[in-house]
Amino acid sequence: MKITMAHGSGGKSSAQLMSDIFGKHFKNDTLDKMEDAAVLEISGKIAYSTDSFVVTPLVFKGGDIGKLCVCGTVNDLMMMGAVPKYLTCGFIMEEGLDVKLLDQIVESMAKQAKEAGVIIVAGDTKVVEGNGGLYINTSGIGVIPEGRDVSSANGKPGDAIILSGTLGDHHACILSHRMEIENDIASDCAALGDIVEALFAEGIDVKIMRDVTRGGLGTVLNEISESSDCMITLEEESIPVSPEVRGFSDILGLDPLYMGNEGKMIAVVPEADADKALEVMRNTEHGKNAAIIGHIEEGSGTYIRTRLGATRRFDVLYGEGLPRIC
Repeated sequence: MKITMAHGSGGKSSAQLMSDIFGKHFKNDTLDKMEDAAVLEISGKIAYSTDSFVVTPLVFKGGDIGKLCVCGTVNDLMMMGAVPKYLTCGFIMEEGLDVKLLDQIVESMAKQAKEAGVIIVAGDTKVVEGNGGLYINTSGIGVIPEGRDVSSANGKPGDAIILSGTLGDHHACILSHRMEIENDIASDCAALGDIVEALFAEGIDVKIMRDVTRGGLGTVLNEISESSDCMITLEEESIPVSPEVRGFSDILGLDPLYMGNEGKMIAVVPEADADKALEVMRNTEHGKNAAIIGHIEEGSGTYIRTRLGATRRFDVLYGEGLPRIC
């Protein structure tokens, strides 16, 4: 069966879609009430984020748009030190979307939400004319435990920058699908709660966290440099990139520094905590390939020491980059 305009009518077809797919996978006490808004118990300082997902293709090695939208939103919350609690989701479906594919994506989304410890408490669907596409918006709320103060403005000279793993996996995976290139590169799409909570549990003074998504590491570090009014220097030799992605990017003339990721983050910590933080990250599932890649210094701008010993400036990503990566 395919999605038709009738599924967006608010009538019998819409109700059946809610029951057969969304209600089946997202079932919980709050959502089951089917009211105009979710009533939630929240106390203390919260983080709130929203994001929209338009990735092409909808299903790829290592994930799909359902998994991606949950991971992307909970990671944004966790980068502020929050513990994710609730999600909402809005589905914009193009006429012609295969209902079996929709069911697969919603099931994937529900599974990832359960793994991330979040509850999907509200949502919406719309059907528009098109060719079977799907777009999802998710918003998330998380609670920030007392004592956590994470901000891109917290960087100070002497702080170390730790990257959780290899760059470019998601970007290379999506581009491979579109170009019909056969390889084993899979997306790194993942929720990073194991890394974040391990750092705080071990008493690491985490000053800044950022997930490295669109625009890549280069763009994220330029934003931190500006927010913290500091200079950042990276060591190219220390930046982890898998051999497969390195070869792929070399052939196509891509720079891993600007390639998108969906399961990588950086943590900025005082130099005194750097070695311990690195060990903690490497002992988690999603931080096994973590590396200290640079430091914050007095001054301004962002620089990288190359393998040849030269130092060059790197800026934010210019131009379009790869569209519909997330």
